[in-house]
Amino acid sequence: MTFLRRLIGPLRRSLQLRVVTSTVLLGILAVSLIGFNLFQSIANGLQDDRVSRAEVETKAVAARIQEDFDNTDATQTPDALNTFASDEIKKVAQSSSDSDRYVVFTRSLDNESAVIIDTVVTGGLRESPIPLTLRQALDADAAHQQSTIIALDRGALTAESIPTTWQHPTIPAVVVGTRVEVRTAENYDLFFIYPLDREQATLDLIRRLFLIGGALLVTLVGAIAWLVTRQVVSPVRRAAAVAERLSLGNLNERMSARGADDLALLGRSFNAMADHLQSQIRQLEDLSRVQQVFVSDVSHELRTPLTTIRMAADLIHDSRGEFPPALGRSAELLNTELDRFEELLADLLEISRFDAGAAALEPEQADLGGVVRRVVEAVDGLARRKETKVKTVIPKQGVVAEVDARRVERIVRNLLVNAIEHGEGRPITITLAQNATAAAIAVRDHGVGLRPGEAGLVFNRFWRADPARARTTGGTGLGLAISLEDARLHDGWLQAWGEPGQGSVFRLTLPRHAGEPIGESPLPLAPPELADKDATTKLRPYRPGVIG
Repeated sequence: MTFLRRLIGPLRRSLQLRVVTSTVLLGILAVSLIGFNLFQSIANGLQDDRVSRAEVETKAVAARIQEDFDNTDATQTPDALNTFASDEIKKVAQSSSDSDRYVVFTRSLDNESAVIIDTVVTGGLRESPIPLTLRQALDADAAHQQSTIIALDRGALTAESIPTTWQHPTIPAVVVGTRVEVRTAENYDLFFIYPLDREQATLDLIRRLFLIGGALLVTLVGAIAWLVTRQVVSPVRRAAAVAERLSLGNLNERMSARGADDLALLGRSFNAMADHLQSQIRQLEDLSRVQQVFVSDVSHELRTPLTTIRMAADLIHDSRGEFPPALGRSAELLNTELDRFEELLADLLEISRFDAGAAALEPEQADLGGVVRRVVEAVDGLARRKETKVKTVIPKQGVVAEVDARRVERIVRNLLVNAIEHGEGRPITITLAQNATAAAIAVRDHGVGLRPGEAGLVFNRFWRADPARARTTGGTGLGLAISLEDARLHDGWLQAWGEPGQGSVFRLTLPRHAGEPIGESPLPLAPPELADKDATTKLRPYRPGVIG
């Protein structure tokens, strides 16, 4: 499996390597098919030619032998007939123009004569290699020659008679059989064996040439494919490199576009797109900068009149007992809304610092258990008014991490206040845990919960799950958005889970040591009994100037 991954990995990463590899494989397949067909055609041609020549030669020699048997007078005794047959067959074998021709003279299968001529074999054959099927075919049709191809084994010959051209344990051989009539001994079969050693040597040479030629051809095709694909892939790679540098913020990067071909058109189109994107991004940057400056300036400018209004409102609020009931209630409402307005200004200033990338982290070793306890004490009044019990689950050994305690305290306060507001008066649990790389704080409520898709929306600025629902605690709508940015500033995660009627969980996961990556959170996001309904949103690390 590892070997396959190492083999497939480069193919998946490189278009040029895939093209060259597929071209080479297809080239090997094509060369193999063509070479195999050509080789078979050549082999069949050599074999057919040799069979034809053997049949012609056998027919001529057999006629001469038949004539000699018809004209001989050595038929009075079996011994004289055997001697004549042996001499005749050997004479035919010795006078052959083909030194590798072997002759077998043997009694026919249907011969019932009392006169028997011994089987004669020539050329160093130890015994007759004629297959029974050929002899039966000759018996069935004695008027015509019968031929076949056999595998002639080296062991069928004496050592001194094996030709030097034989390079294999067995060699194909053409066997042609014909019928000879002997006056006193009836039918005998005459077989001529023609080894195809020369043809086999020729085929071996052709096979080697095909292999060498095929290898050279495939190599050449692979080299051509590499050169051709390089002309196409190189501009694509340059475009990918330029696009990557553009994505990193180098908006002045452009492709070189020379010529009038398709790749040059691609380069010019890419550059036009990059120019347009750069123009749009600069417009958005200018707009964002103006917006940030506007928000920051407005927030700062509002502080001076707000301070004056606060002083006047405090005087009015302190004297509300001397006013008529309606005017006294108005003084209380004015004081409450001023508190909310001050919180909104503070949150707007904080958001503007995140937008400008000016937020700075001041990490130090902090006991997160102590941070949670301070937050619980700070919101105790709100919890009492909402008749909500807050339970904390903190390990005995404590949870210590290198964090900005002020920002973590703000995150936990926002999460807890949000849980109290939406918890419907039901108990809230704050759980702490840690592992080798991370520390986590989870706030669990049993209130209205979150509908599908809302787990990622709750961190948007001014987003509300139910617009018709009144804010009883005077929230600004920016608390969770600021908490998200604080978590990203730590390179941490802030995630939400929720189900309608099952409540919700907000989990903050922070690295135990600043700058080190988080492996996994030590706390589950969804409650164990509802884990199969987990609707999580894992958020990317904080980047200056990146929101959402």
